[in-house]
Amino acid sequence: MNLAAIDLNLLVAFEALLEERNVTRAGQRIGLAQPSMSSALTRLRALFGDELFIRTAAGMQPTVRALELARPIGEALARIRATLAPDTAFEPSTAYRRLTIAVTDYGDLVVVPPLVALLRQDAPGIDLVVRPIGDAAASLAALERGDVDALIGGHLPDSARIVRRTLFEEDFVCIRDKAHAVSLTPDAYLRLPHALFSAGGDGSPGVVDAILAIEGRKRRVAVTLAHVVAVPFAVAGTDLVATMARRVAMLFADIAGVTLTPLPYDAPPFAIDLLQSRRATSDPALAWFLATIERAGRSL
Repeated sequence: MNLAAIDLNLLVAFEALLEERNVTRAGQRIGLAQPSMSSALTRLRALFGDELFIRTAAGMQPTVRALELARPIGEALARIRATLAPDTAFEPSTAYRRLTIAVTDYGDLVVVPPLVALLRQDAPGIDLVVRPIGDAAASLAALERGDVDALIGGHLPDSARIVRRTLFEEDFVCIRDKAHAVSLTPDAYLRLPHALFSAGGDGSPGVVDAILAIEGRKRRVAVTLAHVVAVPFAVAGTDLVATMARRVAMLFADIAGVTLTPLPYDAPPFAIDLLQSRRATSDPALAWFLATIERAGRSL
């Protein structure tokens, strides 16, 4: 392909269309009137031999080819921008930008609060959007496309196209009503009725169930809950026991009236990770933001 014959501004139009999913808004974003933006889309389709964006009731939806192009085009534009402005320093205190992360329930409760505190202190002009990680594979794909800037949570999938950093390690504890504040033996743990957090409320086995299965043992789950914040309040005032991540349990112990006791089985700690795309290296603002997430993690 002869680059001299290509208008590289078409790539800027592609990027705007991918992010806005609307021809008019994409044009406004890069300073083109609607007819000019429509013309740019026509030329993009001819350039790549694909429809790229299909008009639907939900907006202009990217084709498979457009999604394949999203990352390399985004990285190329980021490198061009960084090259043309190599000495432009990012100043958090005066910056205005919108950043998006996707987090698990754990990340929402434990990591996001100190992150927000740091942003409000150091970069009050930064707007943060926090999305839930429902389908981990879909969230990873959104990160690879550039729809989100980072993922935070435990047990997140791998990809050769992302960079993974461990923020810290977490472990499990048991919670019980304060009237039952005694350490549990393995047998006593199994005799008790359990409350289980299961995203979606489907009762899928967790890490503890896998450990018990190795020993040929099984616990009785008396209550299955779809939201982790409901677990301590369900346990309070009952004979239930629940197994939770330590930092989440600590957040709600006093409020709910429960106490923490050791898990009487050897469950290995697990990592809470930060996942980022490789484009962060060419974006000073994004690099600063990811470093700030790490600072939030170190404070826990």
